[in-house]
Amino acid sequence: MDQVQMKPIYKKIHIIGSVGSGKTTLAKYLSERYNIPYYELDNVVWERHPSGDIRRDEKSRQNYINSIVNSKHWIIEGAYTEKWVSNSFEQADIIIFLNPKYSVRVYRIIQRFIKQKLRLEKSNYQPTFRIFIKMFKWNRYFDQVGKPDFFKKYNYVQNKNKVVVINNSKE
Repeated sequence: MDQVQMKPIYKKIHIIGSVGSGKTTLAKYLSERYNIPYYELDNVVWERHPSGDIRRDEKSRQNYINSIVNSKHWIIEGAYTEKWVSNSFEQADIIIFLNPKYSVRVYRIIQRFIKQKLRLEKSNYQPTFRIFIKMFKWNRYFDQVGKPDFFKKYNYVQNKNKVVVINNSKE
């Protein structure tokens, strides 16, 4: 029997969460399921080159995110809450806030690093021990700063019932 392609209810989806929360996994799944392109905000911040990543200047970064947000449909994922991403929160039909336990995220960071070092999982960056340690710092920083910042800054999108908080894989 032919599988029926479901039409997505939402055409513009923003997924936010800390390192190891499952943002990329969910974005890839939704992208494949509904045939919507997905974008990683890390790739908006960084130009990826074989010789190393180069940080985009503010104007280039803003132009890039605007070109995504102004397209017909998209899935954007990342941990950023700064002003340059505010338009994507405003334009999103739904914002999925991934909020798994800290211990789950730590486990996933370790698992990801091992898989990347064994070349079982692709990464957009060179998986060095330095980056590995930074992921734990970014994880803690998101809990202490990013998460409260999102809910404080973007309270108005919550009032539009656009934010769905997911606390575990079952949800």
